[in-house]
Amino acid sequence: MNLIIGGAYQGKLEYAEEVFGKQEVFTCSPERAELDFSKPVLYHLEDFVLACVREGIEAREYLRQHRPELDGKVIICTDISQGIVPVETQMRALREMTGRAMVYLAKEADTVTRVFCGLGQKLK
Repeated sequence: MNLIIGGAYQGKLEYAEEVFGKQEVFTCSPERAELDFSKPVLYHLEDFVLACVREGIEAREYLRQHRPELDGKVIICTDISQGIVPVETQMRALREMTGRAMVYLAKEADTVTRVFCGLGQKLK
């Protein structure tokens, strides 16, 4: 599993395509708390986490239960941990749950890369 993180509009998907080649992408939806493991790239994982918050599902536990299906995947998530803590309860819950999910994925991942201005910095 390869985890790519970084701020919004920093070129994470383009970076993944450069490093891993152009592949079929599953773009997560804030309306569905499920992932399509048949695709090699899972994009906008933070939207999946938002769906989990809305449905009362712990994203980290979902990912843990589906750990074998994450092997070989490229997972791309926008870093939403920076800046002002949101006032709205749901958005605070999103920030916290995304953090827990990213900690789990970073520990499990073969590589973790932070992308800033289209440049990848290998963290793991």
